[in-house]
Amino acid sequence: MNAPAQQTTALKGGEWLVKESSAYDTFISEDYNEEQQMVKDMCLSFLDTEVDPLLDRMDKMEPGLMPGLMEKAGEQGLLSVSLPEQYGGLGKDFITSTLVNEGLGAGFSFSVAVSAHTGIGTLPILYFGTEAQKEKYIPKLGSGEWKGSYGLTEPNSGSDALSAKTTARLSEDGKYYLLNGQKCWITNGGFADVYTVFAKIDGTQFTGFIVERGFEGFTQGAEEHKMGIKGSSTVQLYFQDCKVPVENVLGEIGKGHIIAFNILNIGRLKLCAAALGGAKRSATNTLRYANTREQFKKPISDFGAIKNKLAEMAIKIWVCESALYRVAKWIDNKEGELMNGGKPFNEALLGAAEEYAIECAMLKVYGSEILDYVVDEGVQIHGGNGYSDEYIISKAFRDSRINRIYEGTNEINRLLTVDMVLKRAMKGRLDLMGAAMSVSKELMSIPDFGSDDDTPFAKERKTIVNFKKAILMAAGAAVQKLMAKIEGEQEILMNLADMAIETFNAESALLRAIKLCDQRGVEACTYELDILHTYLYDAADRINKYGKDAINAFAQGDEQRMMLLGIKRFTKVDAFNSKEAKRRIADKLIADNRYPA
Repeated sequence: MNAPAQQTTALKGGEWLVKESSAYDTFISEDYNEEQQMVKDMCLSFLDTEVDPLLDRMDKMEPGLMPGLMEKAGEQGLLSVSLPEQYGGLGKDFITSTLVNEGLGAGFSFSVAVSAHTGIGTLPILYFGTEAQKEKYIPKLGSGEWKGSYGLTEPNSGSDALSAKTTARLSEDGKYYLLNGQKCWITNGGFADVYTVFAKIDGTQFTGFIVERGFEGFTQGAEEHKMGIKGSSTVQLYFQDCKVPVENVLGEIGKGHIIAFNILNIGRLKLCAAALGGAKRSATNTLRYANTREQFKKPISDFGAIKNKLAEMAIKIWVCESALYRVAKWIDNKEGELMNGGKPFNEALLGAAEEYAIECAMLKVYGSEILDYVVDEGVQIHGGNGYSDEYIISKAFRDSRINRIYEGTNEINRLLTVDMVLKRAMKGRLDLMGAAMSVSKELMSIPDFGSDDDTPFAKERKTIVNFKKAILMAAGAAVQKLMAKIEGEQEILMNLADMAIETFNAESALLRAIKLCDQRGVEACTYELDILHTYLYDAADRINKYGKDAINAFAQGDEQRMMLLGIKRFTKVDAFNSKEAKRRIADKLIADNRYPA
């Protein structure tokens, strides 16, 4: 099979919705270089040797245990992979740093602590700090000598961060800002040395500050008792005329929202990576249990009901991985493009992450939800043992639930996905309405029931094109019908977001499968093709349901009937025996006794 022609112009964020992507130009997990694979293996080894033996002690919040583990991770370079060499980091690319998040993602509370430290605990200073601030803090954060934390959420402001009540005022001598207020749900808060804290100067100018443990007027509350991630330090922060030197203002006064929102873009993708790592390990643990647990004189993995669950885990994980590294490479490429254009490293990565903020939001949703699926079904396969603390799957189940809440709830991220697409369309960054109008005209034409295209994957490509048409039809009509009122129709927006997530995932899976078949040959890709075709088959039904729900919520009469026929046309797929495909997927996993196969 010949490789598709190389795509010469990179897609912008959201542009996949109106343009076709090239498999040749798509990064897939099988493209890791040797160094990247070594980094990932080192992360997995660190979990095996340093983290897993200490999980019970970690959950009991043994003093000094978590900070000590983070220092060990720092000694091995796992906290500084993406930090510039001038600040003591390893200066690796974005793909490698994403691999670290995935590799450490199955470390339960340790993963939470490390992700918070390397992400929101370090990156605000790295990207928005002055040179003096970076030289003072980044080397120590990168080595693990100092631990980082981030104070944004307050008792009455979560997703609505700009409504924060914490204030700052300049002292009479002009040397300090005096912070007053409190922050809650602060990860690493109980042991961190450095905190990025947001407050409103004079009650209006939302601004970031670097606060150190020990600053006068700064105290931490007791550890929260949580449903899961019990070993993760979570406290409230209190500020009573807390004296923060003026040189510790982070970024521009009144521009704290730029720090908060840009850091979240990266954090959402990295959360997906960590969730993927956790899902892989939980799936492997469940698979091995199913292979050894016997009922009716044979392993439960021999039963069709169990095979169906194991296969569904594998499908969701493989598809998530396909979407994640597709976007990670886009960000990596954009970062390089901006740096080649003269942007400093911090502006380059932030610009790249902003470009693909839509995709980062979608990844956060899907990654967190597939982890929840994997651990939930993992408990089910373990049966009564899954409810026992003696089995690690019960811990995975409890710890997973938080991922759908932080880094912006999944509901917020669904709404953001559509909001960002529509805003880019209005600004001319994305030709959404032109594409939607073309689909609208197509609805009035005679359907094309056949095709002479017999090239490899022609049918699958057409399926993806039709999924996109379904989104464009529903979104275009909703915007035209509801206009400004669409912001208040959150149910419709979430339907549209789910259609987009399914379609992006499906396309990512197709591109990966095409590239693998080109590299290995179709005969060597039976497992991957079974995953692809099962996902496409099931995604068609899900997109159909989301589309119908959206259309029925705003359309009536002939318009409604026409669009419902359109949804039916655009989500039509051939009959497919998904049961047999899932059995083949499960049999491969069972034989390998691990995920990934």
